Amino acid sequence: MTPFDPVRFNPLNGNPLRNRSDVERALRDSFAPLLPYFSPGSARVRLSATGAIFPPAAADLEGFARPLWGLVPLAAGGGSFAHWDLFRQGLANGTDPAHPEYWGDFNGTDQRLVELAAIGFALRLAPHELWAPLPQSAKDNLAAYLLKARQQEYVDNNWKFFRVLVDLGLERCGVDFDRGLTREYLDELDGFYLGDGWYRDGPVRRIDHYIPFAMHFYGLIYAVLQQGDDARAARYRERAALFAEDIRHWFDADGGALAFGRSLTYRFACGGIWGALAYAGVEGLPWGEIKGHYLRHLRWWAARPIADRDGVLSVGFGYPNLFMSESYNSAGSPYWAFKAFLPLALPETHPFWAAEELPARTDEPPHPLPHPGMVMQTTPGNVVALSSGQENALMRHGAEKYAKFAYSSRYAFSVEADERRYDAGSFDGMLALSDDDRHYRVREDNLDAKIAGDLLFSRWQPWTDVTVETWLLPAGNWHIRIHRITTPRTLHGTEGGFAVGRIEGSEDALDEGEARCEIRTATDISVIRDLGAGVKRKGVARRGLPNTNLIHPRALIPQLQGRIGPGTSILACAVLALPAGAEADAALAAVPDLPDLGELERRSATEGIEVTAMKVK
Repeated sequence: MTPFDPVRFNPLNGNPLRNRSDVERALRDSFAPLLPYFSPGSARVRLSATGAIFPPAAADLEGFARPLWGLVPLAAGGGSFAHWDLFRQGLANGTDPAHPEYWGDFNGTDQRLVELAAIGFALRLAPHELWAPLPQSAKDNLAAYLLKARQQEYVDNNWKFFRVLVDLGLERCGVDFDRGLTREYLDELDGFYLGDGWYRDGPVRRIDHYIPFAMHFYGLIYAVLQQGDDARAARYRERAALFAEDIRHWFDADGGALAFGRSLTYRFACGGIWGALAYAGVEGLPWGEIKGHYLRHLRWWAARPIADRDGVLSVGFGYPNLFMSESYNSAGSPYWAFKAFLPLALPETHPFWAAEELPARTDEPPHPLPHPGMVMQTTPGNVVALSSGQENALMRHGAEKYAKFAYSSRYAFSVEADERRYDAGSFDGMLALSDDDRHYRVREDNLDAKIAGDLLFSRWQPWTDVTVETWLLPAGNWHIRIHRITTPRTLHGTEGGFAVGRIEGSEDALDEGEARCEIRTATDISVIRDLGAGVKRKGVARRGLPNTNLIHPRALIPQLQGRIGPGTSILACAVLALPAGAEADAALAAVPDLPDLGELERRSATEGIEVTAMKVK
C-alpha cells in the first residue's frame, strides 16, 4: 500500500473533465491555491524562493499575469469570478512608478514584455472587469506602461505576437498608438511560416511545442479579435486547419502529448491548440475529435503529481523537477498552462462543447513530418517520434530536449545530471560516445538531415575528427537505428532504449545479456536488441539517476554497451517499449531483421529531401 500519494494535491485530480462545467471547475480549483500569495498591493504573486534569469519583479509579474490566460476566457464566456478586485488593484499598483510594487522599467528584451501579452488579451476581452472600473489615474499609468512596452525590441520569434496582443487591448480601451508597428511584426511573423500549417519559432533550426501553443494559439486569437485584417485572419485559420491534421499525431490515445523540446513545464498548454481551434471556429478535424484530444489531455494531467502540497503547480513535468527546467522558468511559469482554458469563452451550445467526444485515430501507418524532421509512430498508449534532431545551442539540456533519436508521450525522456559520469548516464534515445570513459559526447547538431518517406538520415560529428551517419526507421511497434561511425581512435559507446518507471512495491525483471537488454516492470516492457551489424555489445539495465526522467522520478533504461575500434564500424539495434501484456509479448517474439544498409543509403540519397528545420543557415 502506498502511504502517501502526492497526486492528491493536483487541483485537477478527481475532476472527471468530461464537459464545459468540469473544465470551468478545473480553472477555479487551479486558481484558488494562488490567493494566499498575492502581495499586499496585489501586483505581485511570488510562489517560491527559486530564481530565474530575470529579476524577481518580473517573476512576480509572471505569477500575477499568467492566470489571466484562463480567467479572461471565463469572463468572456459570461462566468463570474470573485477576485477581479485583486487584478484591478494589481494593475493599478504594478504600473504606478511611485508604488513599492511597481513592476519596474524595461531593459531590452525583458520578460515583462512576455507577461504583458496576457494583460493586453485581458483588456481586449474583459475591459468591463479590468479597465472600466479603474480610476483615470490608474488608466493613464496602465496605458503609459503598455505604450512604453510596445516601443521595445521583442525577441525575433513568437514574442512578436506579444506586441500584437498588447495592441489589441489598447485598441479596445481607446488608447491611440502607432499601428504601423503592429503590421510590421505581423508581417515578420508571417516570414516564419514554412507551409502545410507549420511555422518555425524564429530564424532557428527548431520546431517544437511553441508552434501549437504559441504561433497558432496567438494567431487564432488574433483571427477572432482583429478588426480590418480579414485576409490575414483567413490565412491563420487556413494554416491552423492544415496543422491540426499533423499535430494530432503528437497526442496519444490516452491524452498524453509528445514530450519534446523546451518549456515542457507549461504542461497542459500543449493542449491549448485544441481549445484555440474551437475558439476560432476552425474545424480542422471533426469537432468530436478536437474535443476528445482536448479533454483527454486534461485528464492525462489530472492523474499526475504536478502540484506542491498547497496545490500550486510546480516547475517540472510529470512531477516537481528543477533538473529539466529552463533558465527562464520561475515559480509562476507553469501557469501558462491556463492557455488550455481558452474555450471557456465559448457557450455550452458551441459545436465544440456540444459534440460527442470521439477517440483518437490509432490504427494508422507511420506518419512522416518533413518540417520538424520526424516520423510519427502510434503504439498502444503512446506516440513515438523518430527524430532527425534540431538546433539546441545555448539551452539547458538542449541535446536531450531536441537531439535524441526517439521521443515518446508515455515514456517521455531523461536529462543527464552529471556530464563527468559517463558510467551513470541514462542516454535513453541516444548514442553516447566516450574516448576516456569519463566524459561523453552525443548528437547535438547535424551536418545533414534528410527524410525519405518513413526513413530519417542524419550526419553528425561528436568530435571534429569523428563522423556518425544515422538511419532511423519504424518497424511495426519497434524502431530500428543504424549508425556508421568513422573514428581515428577507440571509443566506447552506450545506446539507450526507452526509460520505464520503477514502481514501489513491485519487483522488476531485468534480462541483461549479450546483444540484448530487456526490462519488465509491473506496467511496461522496454527492450533494446543488437541486430548483429559487427560491433559486439552487451546489455545493461541502467538505473537512472533520480529525478532525471520527466515522468518517472526513478527509472530504468535498457542499454547496449561496447568498444568501437578505429576505422569505420556499423552499429544496429531494434528498440521497443509497450505496456505489459499480450501485445508486448507478441512483439517481443517478432524482432525485426537488420535492413540492407545499401538500400537505406540509396533511399536517403535519391528520395531524401532536406528536413525543413535545417534550411536556416
